Amino acid sequence: MFIVIGSYMLMLLFATSRLKKEQELDKTDYEKVHMNALYSKPISIIVPAFNEELGIVDSVHSLLNLNYPQLEIIIVNDGSSDNTLARAIEAFKMRPVDRIVRKEIPAKEIIQLYESTIYPHCILVDKENGGKADALNVGINVATYPYFCSLDGDSILHENSLVRIMKPIMESDGEVIAVGGNVRIANGSSMELGSLTNERLSTNYIVLMQVIEYLRAFLMGRIAFSRFNLVLIISGAFSVFSKKHVVAVGGYAVKTIGEDMELVVKLHRYLKEQQSNERIAFVADPVCYTEAPESLSVLRRQRRRWHQGLLESLWNHRGMTFNPKYGGIGLVAFPYFWLIECLGPIIELGGYIYVICAFFMGQIYYEIALLLLLLFVIYGSVFSAVAVVFDAWTLERYPRMPDLLRIVVLALTEIFWYRPLTLIWRLEGFVHFFLGRKEWGNMERRGIAKEE
Repeated sequence: MFIVIGSYMLMLLFATSRLKKEQELDKTDYEKVHMNALYSKPISIIVPAFNEELGIVDSVHSLLNLNYPQLEIIIVNDGSSDNTLARAIEAFKMRPVDRIVRKEIPAKEIIQLYESTIYPHCILVDKENGGKADALNVGINVATYPYFCSLDGDSILHENSLVRIMKPIMESDGEVIAVGGNVRIANGSSMELGSLTNERLSTNYIVLMQVIEYLRAFLMGRIAFSRFNLVLIISGAFSVFSKKHVVAVGGYAVKTIGEDMELVVKLHRYLKEQQSNERIAFVADPVCYTEAPESLSVLRRQRRRWHQGLLESLWNHRGMTFNPKYGGIGLVAFPYFWLIECLGPIIELGGYIYVICAFFMGQIYYEIALLLLLLFVIYGSVFSAVAVVFDAWTLERYPRMPDLLRIVVLALTEIFWYRPLTLIWRLEGFVHFFLGRKEWGNMERRGIAKEE
């Protein structure tokens, strides 16, 4: 736990420094310049969808509202068993078309291509079911532009998100070959015509704990790692890649459960082996909204799958660990992810067992045990409060005092119920990894509330 606290403190310092520098740039002037087609780079937006009938129309509407001069939207229906395909065809007036698609990455067969009669840059691909990674690979094959943005079927973007996530790529003149964007939880907010009209916190305690996690660990951690080109994870819910680089590494891996991290690690490996100065970045400002699990059963499947995917990627590329050939990725990022993220649950469980046994065996004083418990509670509350204030200061999200107080109070309870649960679920990820189970699990969607 002390190692985790120390690592979070370092990440907070690095993240604060990074965001302070970003804030010095005038976003308005930047957007005015790069909305010009002469400066922007064309991009294909790929939306893999499997049983996303509740959110697919709103998600695509949010993409149609984007401020970007040159883009195409590619919806990939991955053999959905619900009405995802029918809803997309009806909502966007799709018609079948014949088109030759070059299979640069091996993938399942395309059943039919459609084009919208009202939005010429909107394409629908109906394909055989092959999983999210395969759907993304099909989308890459269909894409005609040099960069692609991968989204989830329920992702909702801010109208300027695409301009801002492309900023590192355009400013670096192509040196940045992949960028991850900030993902936020939309539960509790309301929507109209693909845009969030009232962003607010959910009243569901399970969702609120995930908000705390996103702000405390995901946001601060990735900003800090991005400063040193050490990002190993960028969310599949909102990320941009250079198409030629992804094709060069064989696209998304269909045999791993964590295809997002696996792709990023493969890209890092490829760049280091090619002795390239190209890099991968994360930016906090471009916001993507997604629906978070509202039940413990769905959250359990998600966290178990995340940890199994983490284990798979680290194990598949274990030769990079402490390997100076891979620079900071091998010497810093991989050891960190092995020790803190991967083995963290085992270390934490061992710590709990030791403290409990030592207490009952009289090897630790009651006052010391109480002090340790108090330290853990304060750690959760203080870091959560700092993360929310940090988020409000930098991104102007959830700045209201009642929201801050709710999160601080809820964070006080984290160690008593939420942290033990996520610890167990991550340990289950170990079990699934060693047993070789490949279970995606059904992530039920309720949809984001519509504005009345």
